[in-house]
Amino acid sequence: MPPLSPVYLLRKLLADERWRRLHVKASLWAALGVVLVLLLGSWAIVPFEESAPRATITSFPLALWWSVETATTVGYGDLYPVTLGGRVIAGIEMLVGISVFSVVTASLATWFVGSAARHARQVARAAERAEARGKADAESELRALHARFDRIEQLIGGEGGPGSGPVR
Repeated sequence: MPPLSPVYLLRKLLADERWRRLHVKASLWAALGVVLVLLLGSWAIVPFEESAPRATITSFPLALWWSVETATTVGYGDLYPVTLGGRVIAGIEMLVGISVFSVVTASLATWFVGSAARHARQVARAAERAEARGKADAESELRALHARFDRIEQLIGGEGGPGSGPVR
């Protein structure tokens, strides 16, 4: 699967235990709630609207389509309530739709930010380990150089050659 396909992303989301515990539950409850509100709203609006003059929502299938349009904030304008009761139901559906999309968006954003933060912590730990290895290697190399210089000084100083006398 390509990395940006919905199936790939869903598998990736469900693989993370922490995300499954909170975010999936919240998203599933929100989805269940919106489906319930769509069905109840569609069922409840028809009696208010079907006999009203200039009514466009006159049957359950039309009401269901209107509910989906309203909850998703698409609102094509082909169906709309004309009665006070219908407008109250519309307001409730709008609030529920916006809330559900907000919950789902927040869940996804939290997962992405958490994933990026975990990745950043892993990179920071790897950098700290590399820095510690680099310091240890540099100290080891420095000790080896000091030992070599000490050995060279011993060799030069032990021969009694021209540079072995006191410095003036």
